[in-house]
Amino acid sequence: MIAEGTGGFMSTVALLTDFGTRDHYAATMKGMILQINPKVTLVDVTHEIAPQHVLEGAFVLRQTLPFFPVETVFVVVVDPTVGTSRRILAARYNNRFVLAPDNGLLTFLHRDAQLQEIRVVENRQFMAATLSATFHGRDILAPVAGHVSRGTALDRLGPPADRVEVLDIPRLQWSRDGSITGQVIYVDHFGNLITNIAEADLSGPRLQVRGREVMLGDRRIGPVRITYADVPRGEPVALIGSTCMLEIAINAGNAAHTLQAGCGTRVHMTP
Repeated sequence: MIAEGTGGFMSTVALLTDFGTRDHYAATMKGMILQINPKVTLVDVTHEIAPQHVLEGAFVLRQTLPFFPVETVFVVVVDPTVGTSRRILAARYNNRFVLAPDNGLLTFLHRDAQLQEIRVVENRQFMAATLSATFHGRDILAPVAGHVSRGTALDRLGPPADRVEVLDIPRLQWSRDGSITGQVIYVDHFGNLITNIAEADLSGPRLQVRGREVMLGDRRIGPVRITYADVPRGEPVALIGSTCMLEIAINAGNAAHTLQAGCGTRVHMTP
């Protein structure tokens, strides 16, 4: 990276929040970043994370980060404990930067990606002159992102972090007969029910995966398929989706509404 302040550094900052788009919150963060780095490219990952839903934010971050260019700066703000003693972290995973409250938002990245550096953000030099107790996204995370996007090294932001808060993600239950019990951990815009059962958890090639029967609660969904259109319109289907996780959908419909299911709903796969 070139030195901060040379005026030639161009980078990408990706914003992921629960702010929605109706209010001023996301826009003021962008304004703060642009004041510091007018040449930055701003990308909205999403501002539609369910309010205060840290698990949802962590999942979307994990799915998004690998597909952005190296040196992208992710600013993740789902922060129900803003203003408390919770820390703000600046991390580098897989040659990409992540700025986020230390409240579990890094859970999936910390499990699946290569951690290269992690710091506690403490240096007031890189924050707004005045700090609101309720909007650290604008006053801390956004200005820090502006500086990092211009080449500020993470070690200038604060001391190394000695720990990272991770969420208590439900673990799979394995039976002696080879069956697996998990649960829904994310519901996407289409109402697809994404589970904590990863393709990597299932032994053998996909042909063997497809032979397994799937239950959602007490309802039989059927065998694992390849595409949504492998069943008639309006029918439920289980498949390994683009997240490489088992998901349950309705062909041309909304599984969450139709099946009255959501995060925490039990999912069972036969051997």
